[in-house]
Amino acid sequence: MIAPAMIGIGLFVFYPLVYLFYISLFDFNLMNRLKSEFIGFQNYAEILAREDFYDVLKNTLIYTIGVVSFTIIISLFVAFWLKKQSKLNFIVQAGIFTPHVISIVSISLVWMWLMEPNHGLLNFVLNSLNLPTSQWLQSSGSSMLSIIIVSVWGNIGYYALIIVAAIQGIPGSLYEAAHLDNASRWSILRRITVPMISPQLFFILVTMTIGSFKVFDTVRIMTAGGPNNSTNTIVYYIYSFRTTNIGYASAIGILLVIIIVPFLWMISTSFQTFEETLKVPPTLIPESLQWGNFLQALSSGPFGTYFRNSVIVTFSIMLI
Repeated sequence: MIAPAMIGIGLFVFYPLVYLFYISLFDFNLMNRLKSEFIGFQNYAEILAREDFYDVLKNTLIYTIGVVSFTIIISLFVAFWLKKQSKLNFIVQAGIFTPHVISIVSISLVWMWLMEPNHGLLNFVLNSLNLPTSQWLQSSGSSMLSIIIVSVWGNIGYYALIIVAAIQGIPGSLYEAAHLDNASRWSILRRITVPMISPQLFFILVTMTIGSFKVFDTVRIMTAGGPNNSTNTIVYYIYSFRTTNIGYASAIGILLVIIIVPFLWMISTSFQTFEETLKVPPTLIPESLQWGNFLQALSSGPFGTYFRNSVIVTFSIMLI
């Protein structure tokens, strides 16, 4: 039973990673592999010495944080709105799920038209309301935010339906008992709803983080990494070396894996007990999700002030 799975993981996960690392140690000649020159870790040294790599890394982090946080928050609100089973809600659920089944290429092209500064619908609406318009994709100050908006819009339906299904699977007896105890809505949400849907939220958090680090299609179609490299992300950066320097691109790919793993580990351990974090060998999937860790973090200091400062710094970086 385990052997076929391990063979599959070896063939489609470990072998590509090992081969990618192998290529990253060469000045790789794509046309004639025999002429490839072994250069050790020179590609890695060159990457870490280039300023544009850190700009790309910053863009990727901003995109990931923006897409993951906004998608989860909005999806939760949408899910709570659609949790009741009714014909109208079924229609709305089908509607919001539609972007997920449409190709990213089509979605990107439609949004490019909507965000066109002179004839686009968004600026037309803003102008009609006497509100300031935006250059959207043409300005380095707003291009990343525009990409985030498009990605969030495309993700909401899928993740909202996952949360809806999780909420509908919560036994009604728990809510009945809470109402008998005169529990407030906030208390019900915090003590019943969120803990019961925590496995789905953990799944969404992990898959969205990985997917956001790998963003390519939307960037390639809508901005091609511009303007002024303001939306260039790691995977698109790798793509730019697809024919000129395969070894260099492979080294960036290995660094991407190294960057993603600590993020996944941080997410995993944030839901674990202190004892679980000390286990050897370590476990990636928590035995039970400890939401109390977040409540403790919120109550142990002026979290609101810290969060406000982080938001100010993040948006300042995006505008710069």
